[in-house]
Amino acid sequence: MSDSPSGEVVLVRWGEIFLKGGNRAFFERRLAEAARRALAPLEGARIERLHGRLLAWPGPDDPGALRALRALEKVFGVTSLSPARVVERKLEAISAAAVELARGEAARRGRPRFKVETRRSDKRFQPTSPEVSRLVGAAIVGALDLPVDVHTPELTVGVEIGTEHAFVFGSSVPGPGGLPVGVTGRVELLLSGGIDSPVAGWLMLKRGCELGATYFHSFPYTGDHTKEKVIALARKLAAWQLADVRLAVVPFTDAQKKLRDTGDGRLAVVLYRRMMMRVAERIARASKAQALVTGEALAQVASQTLENLTAIGAAATLPILRPCLGHDKLDTIAIAERIGTYETSILPFDDCCSLFVPEHPITKARLDDVLAAESKVDVAAIVDACIAGVETIVCSA
Repeated sequence: MSDSPSGEVVLVRWGEIFLKGGNRAFFERRLAEAARRALAPLEGARIERLHGRLLAWPGPDDPGALRALRALEKVFGVTSLSPARVVERKLEAISAAAVELARGEAARRGRPRFKVETRRSDKRFQPTSPEVSRLVGAAIVGALDLPVDVHTPELTVGVEIGTEHAFVFGSSVPGPGGLPVGVTGRVELLLSGGIDSPVAGWLMLKRGCELGATYFHSFPYTGDHTKEKVIALARKLAAWQLADVRLAVVPFTDAQKKLRDTGDGRLAVVLYRRMMMRVAERIARASKAQALVTGEALAQVASQTLENLTAIGAAATLPILRPCLGHDKLDTIAIAERIGTYETSILPFDDCCSLFVPEHPITKARLDDVLAAESKVDVAAIVDACIAGVETIVCSA
């Protein structure tokens, strides 16, 4: 197998997959497939499966494997990545590459305190890992006279020795962790233009779910700017999914008006949300999704008290997953900033949840009162009308 022209590759590590026992091979295959999709736009790049690692060989137009590194940072299941130098499985070659790496770091940082860490997936290789670290460290000291610090080093020189290759690297970057997308099934995300629901979708991607999304559009009260904002958020999620996100745009204005006029205006938000659950469930079942996902956080707004969440959830028969439930707003904002959705989410365009909202919405809805209000309208006909008007948009990264 030929090396990349630069001798640089990306070592790809995973974490939770190690816990999968007899199913581990399945998860490793799915992770490799996801990594291949991530690298597909890079001509000549490829993935090799090693024992306990993936190896990303960059294309000829990717010196230092930096483009491959950036692409793989969005692959769920990956815990960390290191740009690495491929060398012969000989102590002399490993030591020479380590000295070269340390020399480059010394040129940038002066005389960094360093240590060497070695991992041998091939235990037949001798000497042992601690002895490799000692000998490689001695080579660096002999060539560059750098100070050793095994407790608080400024530079850690990593050495990994596999059955076919050995690698030397000086840095690691975090991956998103979790599980490869698609290994735990399909879910339907109720996607608004706010901060929370895109984060909820991202968290379910991290748990190995494949996403479809449903957006409730109350035109003309929410205009095209709001719709385009939601499409932009779906595209950002598609970049993390490494596949298109199907977005169902539901016309919701007439439904909101009918529900608003059922009587007690304080119940309006609960009634809206129950109707959304019914419509989203129809869409979810048509796409073989196994659960609904929302961005609700406990007690964040009036509709998200335990009592109201119970009343809202009673309208659906599919499970409702709420991955943000225990987050405060700062938690959610931090994730939104990290995953690239925050700046889009804060664009000043209202969504349907801000329409026809009473000044003092109820915080402890009783299901009997909710059902009494809904008995004044033809719920099934409203759902059918919403479904009939759905616009399907395929959102690509």
